[in-house]
Amino acid sequence: MFGINWRGLLLPLAYLAVLAGTFVTFSTVYRRRKALQSANLAPWFGPHLQRNIYLSLLHMEPEEGSEKAPRIPDSVIRAALLRRAVEDINRIIQIRTAKAACSSLLQRGSVGDDLWQRFQRAEKEMEDELRDVVMEANALVPGWGQIIFQSANEIAANKVLRDRLDEIEAQADKEKEWWEKRRATIQTEFMKELDTESEKSNTRPSTSSADEPVLVDGPSTPQGGPRKRKGKK
Repeated sequence: MFGINWRGLLLPLAYLAVLAGTFVTFSTVYRRRKALQSANLAPWFGPHLQRNIYLSLLHMEPEEGSEKAPRIPDSVIRAALLRRAVEDINRIIQIRTAKAACSSLLQRGSVGDDLWQRFQRAEKEMEDELRDVVMEANALVPGWGQIIFQSANEIAANKVLRDRLDEIEAQADKEKEWWEKRRATIQTEFMKELDTESEKSNTRPSTSSADEPVLVDGPSTPQGGPRKRKGKK
């Protein structure tokens, strides 16, 4: 049997223990620092107003002097949750549109890691938000969570279409006003040209009949040509 020299192994084991402790400490400090930096980053989206309204209606506190909180109709709560889902649809569209651009800019080195961390955090928040909306919808109406985002998508599409139509109508009014001004300007310039032409025609000198050439007829020759004189015989 070979004996184990524990004294000889003590130094390598101590070195491995110190190395492992250093690695664990560095990893813990690094993760805490990254988490602190991520928490200090500005959010990708602004405050979720529709979610705050829904939660305020759902957890409304009683007024001063009354023991019970006012009862909110279920239709109002469902409408507030639907508006919340519509806002989520808009944010999902923005995230999907910006993901390819952010990834491409990050690979090129045009943006820093802070922007990518903000984007990833926004994606994680939206996943939690969608899950929460589905759970709330099923709690209000069983099975509503399966179709709430379909209805919200239709509402968002109709809103985009209405905004586009309003923009076109606003542009049509501006273009109509511009064309009216342009037509008035063209008409004014045309009338000025007509007035100028009429003034020029009135200032031209008039020709009298005395200046006209007179044709004078010469002596007419008798028919048959000149007569010949008869000579003496």
